[in-house]
Amino acid sequence: MPANFKSVKRNILVAIFLLFSVYVSAQQQTPRQLFPGLFEAVQSSDVFPDNKTFVDCTPKYAPNLIMKAYNEQLGKAGFNLKEFVMANFTVPGGVTHAFTTNIEDGIRKHIDTLWQVLQRKPDAASKLSSLAALPNPYIVPGGRFREIYYWDSYFTMLGLQESKQFKVINNMIDNFAYLIDTYGFIPNGNRAYYLTRSQPPFFSLMVNLLAKNEGNKILIKYQPQLIKEYNYWMLGSAALANNKAAHRVVRMADGTLLNRYWDESDKPREESYIKDVDAAKTTKQSLPVFYHHIRAAAASGWDFSSRWFDSSAKLATIQTTDLAPVDLNCLMYNLELTIANSYQAQGNLAQYKVYQSKADTRKKVILKYFWDPKTNWFQDYNWTTRQFSAIPTLAAVFPLEFKIATPEQAQKIADGLKANFLKPGGLVTTLNFSGQQWDAPNGWAPLQYMAIDGLENYNHRELAKDIATRWTRLNIRVFKQTGKLLEKYNVVDTSLTAGGGEYPLQDGFGWTNGVLLKLMNKYQFDKQGD
Repeated sequence: MPANFKSVKRNILVAIFLLFSVYVSAQQQTPRQLFPGLFEAVQSSDVFPDNKTFVDCTPKYAPNLIMKAYNEQLGKAGFNLKEFVMANFTVPGGVTHAFTTNIEDGIRKHIDTLWQVLQRKPDAASKLSSLAALPNPYIVPGGRFREIYYWDSYFTMLGLQESKQFKVINNMIDNFAYLIDTYGFIPNGNRAYYLTRSQPPFFSLMVNLLAKNEGNKILIKYQPQLIKEYNYWMLGSAALANNKAAHRVVRMADGTLLNRYWDESDKPREESYIKDVDAAKTTKQSLPVFYHHIRAAAASGWDFSSRWFDSSAKLATIQTTDLAPVDLNCLMYNLELTIANSYQAQGNLAQYKVYQSKADTRKKVILKYFWDPKTNWFQDYNWTTRQFSAIPTLAAVFPLEFKIATPEQAQKIADGLKANFLKPGGLVTTLNFSGQQWDAPNGWAPLQYMAIDGLENYNHRELAKDIATRWTRLNIRVFKQTGKLLEKYNVVDTSLTAGGGEYPLQDGFGWTNGVLLKLMNKYQFDKQGD
C-alpha cells in the first residue's frame, strides 16, 4: 500500500474517531446519573473500600437493564448488593498491581520500564464506561489513577523528555488539545465524573517543553487550544462587577482580574462520595457552598490541604473559592505569555501586544495582591475578606518559577524555605500537621521541582541543589527498600511512609518518576542517583 494512501486512510480514521468521540461525549453521563439509587447504595456501603472503584467499573449491560434488575431484586429476601454489583459490572484492576521490578537493575532501568507499564493505548469510545476516550497513547500516574491526569502529566513529561520519548510527549499534548476541542477545557482527568472541573493549567508549559525540542512552530500549532483554555479560565470576566466572582475569575476591588479554582457542581464528588457526605456533617456552611469549596480544592490538585481552610486548619471551614491562589495566577501569567509568543512567532504583532499587555498587567497584580511584606512570603489572597491567607505554603515558589518575583523577594523566599520548609527529605508542603495529605510531613515531587527550578532562576543554586539532593536520596532509598516510587513522601521523618488523604499511598508513580529523572540528570548524580 503506498505511503501517501496510508496517511490519507489514517487521517480519515482519526476524523471518524473525533466525530464519534464528540457524539459520545455529548451523550456521556456520570455513574450517579446512570445508576440513581444503586450508586448511592454502593458508595455508602463496604462493597469497595475506595469510592473510586465503582465509578471506574464498566457496566456489563445497558444501564437501564441493570437498573431494572436492581429495582426488581432490591426488596427481595437474600438480596446481596456486592453479588449484584459483581454480576453486573467489571471491576478495574490496579495499574501496576502485576508489575514487579528487579531492584538490582537500578532506578533508571525501573523508570525506563515504567514508561511502558504506565502507558495506555488509545481508548475505545464507549457510552457504558465513565472513561472519556482519547485518540492517542498516554501515560497514567499509577495505582488507583487509571486515567490521564492534567497537571500530573507535565511533571511526567519532564522525565519523558530526559528519556527522549518525544513521541509520547507529542501524543499526550495532542490528547490534551483534543480534550480542549471536545469539552472547551482540559478536565481533571478523562472521566465523565471529572467533566465539571479542570486542574492547574499546565498546558502552556507542556507546549513550551515540546517547543524546546521542535521550535516555535509548536506554539503556532497549539495556539487555538491555548486560546480556548484561556477563554475557559476567563469565562464571565467581561460582565463582572468589582468585588464579584464568576466561575474561575474574580474582579478585584480595583477592577483588575485574578483567577480562582472552581467546579461547576455543588454535589458530593462521585469518586469520593461518602467522604464528602460525611465531611458535610461537620460544617456550618450550606451544603452547596461546602461542596463547591471541596470540589474547587480538588480542581487545585491540593486535595486536601489546610491551605484551603481558615486558621483552625479544619476541613469544615474550607473556603477554596474565596481564595485567589498565587500559583494559579502565575500559571495564568505563563499562559498569557505563551499565547503572546505564539502570535509573535506568526508575525501577528497586534495580537502579540494584546496578550503581552495582559501578562504585564497580571504580573503587576500578582505582586500587588500576593506579596505579604509582613511575612515576607507570597500568600493566597482572600478576595472576600480582602486579607492574606494565614497559612504559608510552597505555592510561594511559583513567582520564582515564572520570574515574577523581584530579586529581593526571591531572597526572602529562599531564606524562608531554608528556615522553615526544608526538612531531611526535602520540602514540606505547608507547616501544618493537619492529617491532610497536602500538609506536613508530606513532600510532593511537583512542588520540589517548582521550588528547585525557581531558585535556580534567581541563582540560589546551593539551596536548589540541597533540596534536590535530599529529595532524590529519599526517593532512591525507598526504592531500594521497596522496589517502588511513590506518589508522595514523608520528608520530616524519612523512616516513615507518607500518610493522610482519602486513600492509601499509591505507587507508580508518574510525576515522581519524571521529576526524579530530571533532577538526577540536572545535577549529574551518578547512575544510582546517590
